[in-house]
Amino acid sequence: MPDPDVRLTAWVHGSVQGVGFRWWTRCRALELGLTGFAANQADGRVLVVAQGPRAAGEKLLQLLEGGAAWPSRPGRVDKVVAEWSAPQQQFDGFVER
Repeated sequence: MPDPDVRLTAWVHGSVQGVGFRWWTRCRALELGLTGFAANQADGRVLVVAQGPRAAGEKLLQLLEGGAAWPSRPGRVDKVVAEWSAPQQQFDGFVER
């Protein structure tokens, strides 16, 4: 029996707006089979909400934090604040907001 889906909520701090970071995040999330969104915030952060298998969410979190698998990540990430919870709604794909 597969593990239940989880929800990753991550606030990405740094120089991550206007550099293609949401698009890059969307591509990685779709490759991992996750649904959700990436949205610019008024304070300069990017909010990433992703739902799916825990292992896929953990991989996305590693990539957001600067995992070595994707050295060409756009922008500069200073830190990522992440929270795990149960899925709260259904998303259709992964979108940029």
